[in-house]
Amino acid sequence: MHSRVTFWVSFLLPVLLLGMLLVWFWHSTGGLRFEAPAPIEAVTYERVVFLPASGATPERIIAHIRNVGPEPVTIAHVQVGWFSRASWNFSIEPSPTLPRMGAARVVIPYPWTEGEPYEIVLFSANGIPFVHEVAIATATPQWSARSFWQFAMLGIYVGVLPVFLGILWLPFLRQLGQRAYGFLLSLTIGLLVFIGVDALADALREAEHLPGPYQGVAVIVLGVALSLLGLYALSRAIEARQQARGGEISLTIAYLVAFGIGIHNLGEGLAIGGAYALGEVATGALLIIGFMIHNLTEGIAIVAPIARSEFGAGRWRHLIWLGLLAGLPTILGTSMGAFSPSPLLAVLFVALGAGAVFQVVLEIMTQMRREHSMVFAQPANVSGFLLGLVVMYVTGLMIIV
Repeated sequence: MHSRVTFWVSFLLPVLLLGMLLVWFWHSTGGLRFEAPAPIEAVTYERVVFLPASGATPERIIAHIRNVGPEPVTIAHVQVGWFSRASWNFSIEPSPTLPRMGAARVVIPYPWTEGEPYEIVLFSANGIPFVHEVAIATATPQWSARSFWQFAMLGIYVGVLPVFLGILWLPFLRQLGQRAYGFLLSLTIGLLVFIGVDALADALREAEHLPGPYQGVAVIVLGVALSLLGLYALSRAIEARQQARGGEISLTIAYLVAFGIGIHNLGEGLAIGGAYALGEVATGALLIIGFMIHNLTEGIAIVAPIARSEFGAGRWRHLIWLGLLAGLPTILGTSMGAFSPSPLLAVLFVALGAGAVFQVVLEIMTQMRREHSMVFAQPANVSGFLLGLVVMYVTGLMIIV
């Protein structure tokens, strides 16, 4: 009993002392008397919504903002315009004063015009401006059954149909010899490595737009670690169960590939939905065409691990589930990007996809060595890996971002 008390006291004592130190420093500043020469205020725009007139309600601009500075901020003044700005009436919900990391909606009844550029400037009570520019004003999509179906169709065109078309190559792949199959698995590794690296690059690019308190790089590290380690633990548990039953792991790897690609496709959907929500129709159309070509190769990556496996009479049922697992998240992504875009979630989902893809690469390499006695460092396999990178690069040229 005495040893247990000593154990917990030795653990809790430093924590309690640190807590007391933090409370004392917060209230007394530790005897330091530094003062900032100017107020430190920072407000970020998370989303700007343009709403058309509806009945007796005039046109409105709604700015979703968040205080990412160290001190509370009070919004006292609003200006809207482009070449010349004018002060405008506004209302703020829930309060004009935002605590640290507090969010608010600034509602501006402004007669905006479709296709025109606008500059929205919020002024704090200390006169510090927070500027947001909109290159092309367009009505922000509002959720309805019809609008949801339209964005769902975008997800089907981009993610679901191309993946299933790629899966149709399975009968051809099943006729390959041992050497050609090793080439195919290596090509799959190349495809997935390119997808993973590209996802990390996208996550880093999106993280640059996150406010400092969100720690974009830390979100990426957490996302990659969570999916990579989580899938590793899941695959080991499934592998142990399969071995106990005398089965093989090929179908499990195919499902892991589809899951990783599905999370990646969710990020693609976010980009497409966001482009259409901002009125960038041409960019959205190019994204759709590029991703359709790009995602055709993902079907190959999904079925490659099972090309030489017999996975029962329910083969087509498994293929349908694999295609849906990889493609359906695109529909969720297009809807989220259009109706409730979140830069933080975009970074997190893309990072999760990258970690999942890298874990699948490790699984396929393990499968090559364990089930097929293949060595990756062979000319044919290295050529397949390089070809996979080239294929993804060439199809990626169709994507305009």
